[in-house]
Amino acid sequence: MFQISSSFSIIEQNKNSGKFEVSGLYPGYGITLGNALRRVLISSIEGAAVTSFKVEGAPHEFTSLEGIKETMIDIMLNLKQLAVKLYTDEPQTIQLSVTGEKEVKAKDFASNSQVEIANPDLHLATLTDKKASLELEATIEKGLGYVPVEMRKKEKLPVGVIPVDAIFSPIEQVNVEVEDMRVGDRTDYNRLIITINTNGTITPLEALSQAISILEGHFELLKEKINLLQPEKETKLSLETKIEKAPKEILIEDLPISTRTKKALINNGIKTLAGLLRYREDNLTKLEGLGDKSISEIKEVLQNIRFTLKP
Repeated sequence: MFQISSSFSIIEQNKNSGKFEVSGLYPGYGITLGNALRRVLISSIEGAAVTSFKVEGAPHEFTSLEGIKETMIDIMLNLKQLAVKLYTDEPQTIQLSVTGEKEVKAKDFASNSQVEIANPDLHLATLTDKKASLELEATIEKGLGYVPVEMRKKEKLPVGVIPVDAIFSPIEQVNVEVEDMRVGDRTDYNRLIITINTNGTITPLEALSQAISILEGHFELLKEKINLLQPEKETKLSLETKIEKAPKEILIEDLPISTRTKKALINNGIKTLAGLLRYREDNLTKLEGLGDKSISEIKEVLQNIRFTLKP
């Protein structure tokens, strides 16, 4: 198996765009990793968007109101461009009430502690008369990717509430470049350059980190499923031989527990059976990454090899 040895660096980054470099990749892995990350970034980064709105006096999207330059369709198209960050999993509503001759912008929405608007200067509408008014209420929800109204036909909205094609993804563009580079005597190693543009509700580095975590989670789950189907005879013989030795010589890596639980134990500094046996059950539950399922798994494995946690 080839050695994995690469480096990561930030070429440039601001709130909305970032360029990152992964160098020293084994030949071919620039495209392999770049395409996987690009697909996940475009399709699977969670965001928030306007999913419906209501304007006082407008029963449907084809309505035009006196004193407002834009039709409801124009306002709907503008609301689709609203970049919002939602701090809860529950849908939220934001309202604005504007009167007089003026330009209506996203910053005119009343504040909501659960909603942050990343583009407050976004144009929404134009009031052309001193007596004109606009009262608007928009619903914000979380989701993935792009969800057109047609896919939400089962939703029963009240009269006057206009559904909106929701652009949930905070990722606006991802570009992947792969270059050859020299590593030792070879000149066919890869340098991967990823450029990410977002709508400002998430930084490019945060988006890249989330994409890596999503891929990592899928690979870990797949690895666990494969491990369950593999013969355990060799592992058991190896472990039974080591049990005859002191617990400090048995590594957590050697225990027949899931990859997720092993990783949680090691990340908390527990690298040997001896280290694990120093803990009581109530202390283990306080460690990051160890839930009830992991604790039950640990207890069962220890019982099988004739050990128990401290009382």
